[in-house]
Amino acid sequence: MESAAPLSRAVLVHDAAGMTMALAAAREALPPGVALPLLSAPGAAHWLSPRLFLAMVAQALGTAPAPCLPVLDCGMAAGHALAALRAGCPALVLSAACPAFPSLASAAAERGARLWPEAPAALDTAGMRPGDPRAEARLRDWLRG
Repeated sequence: MESAAPLSRAVLVHDAAGMTMALAAAREALPPGVALPLLSAPGAAHWLSPRLFLAMVAQALGTAPAPCLPVLDCGMAAGHALAALRAGCPALVLSAACPAFPSLASAAAERGARLWPEAPAALDTAGMRPGDPRAEARLRDWLRG
C-alpha cells in the first residue's frame, strides 16, 4: 500500500476478489510508481470495519501485488472516519457536509492520510467476475484512461 505515489483513476471494489482483479489490471495497465485508489462502496464504514477493509486489501495484495491506496468511504459518519484514521486507513471519503469535516481534515493531515470530501469517479466492479476477459479488459481500459 502506498499513499505518496501519484494516483490513477479509482476502482470501486466490494470484496477481496474485486480487489485482486483490480490490482492485477493495475499491474498490467499502470506505469511504475502509479498507485491505484481502491475505493470501498459508498458509506461502507457503516458496516465494514476499517481493520477488515485493510485486511481485505492486504489479502488481495498477497495475490496481486501492485501499488494501491485503500480508500474507505465513511459517508457522513465522523466517528467512523476517526476510527478509520486510528486503524491506519491511508485515505478516506467523508462528506464535506459533515460538520466535523474540518476537524477530521486536520487529524488526517497529522497522520499523513488523505481525506476527500467526495468519492472520485470510479469504475464499479459490481457484477465483474475474476477470469472474465471482458471485465479484465474493461478495467485495464479504464485505468489507461
